[in-house]
Amino acid sequence: MWEGKKKAVTFSYDDGISQDIRLVGLFNYYHVKATFNLNSGIQSAANGWEADGISIRRMNVKGLKELYKGHEAAVHCLTHASLTQFEEETIYNELTEDMENLKRIFGYEMKGMAYPYGSYNDLAVEMIRKCGLKYARTVNSTGSFAIPENYLLLHPTCHHDAPDIMELVDKFLDADESIEDPALFYIWGHSYEFDINQNWAHMETILDKLAGRPDVYYGTNAQVLLER
Repeated sequence: MWEGKKKAVTFSYDDGISQDIRLVGLFNYYHVKATFNLNSGIQSAANGWEADGISIRRMNVKGLKELYKGHEAAVHCLTHASLTQFEEETIYNELTEDMENLKRIFGYEMKGMAYPYGSYNDLAVEMIRKCGLKYARTVNSTGSFAIPENYLLLHPTCHHDAPDIMELVDKFLDADESIEDPALFYIWGHSYEFDINQNWAHMETILDKLAGRPDVYYGTNAQVLLER
């Protein structure tokens, strides 16, 4: 359980892009916690792209420690490589170099990660295990609040743009303290999607409903998975 509570909420966002500044502001305002998955080898404002007329740029390393203070930094591979395309040595390099760089930036050991592109296979999972990471998030939504058995194939509840997310919020909040098993609501995404879809208000609605509940624990991925 989480500090005696049977329900927990966590968030996971990828790529260390500039829209995270606004998202972190929302998370801090609502007193919720998130994990941000970063690619230290390309963590620079020189690395970006455009989608639907929206500029998307990774942030420079300077200032990240302060920005993500109170949240969790996690691995997203050194260069955002799709791990299924590479052999053992390259996967090892993508993982360990990112782990070491992020430890140097943030001052603590990395505990988990998110798969770039949501791509994984048996070799990738085994290499993650060998590198000592404790969890790895996929992009395979379950619509469930069950705690996954295999943390290295950590399937989230849903993406923030899931059509039924508000129904899931209501279902999660309606579960009272009599529930037998702990319930984890795990939401993931990319903060630039709010600019592309012009729906920051959608996220505020989600947070407004989910936050501030006395029977809910709000933690980072590592906190809800490894410290319960």
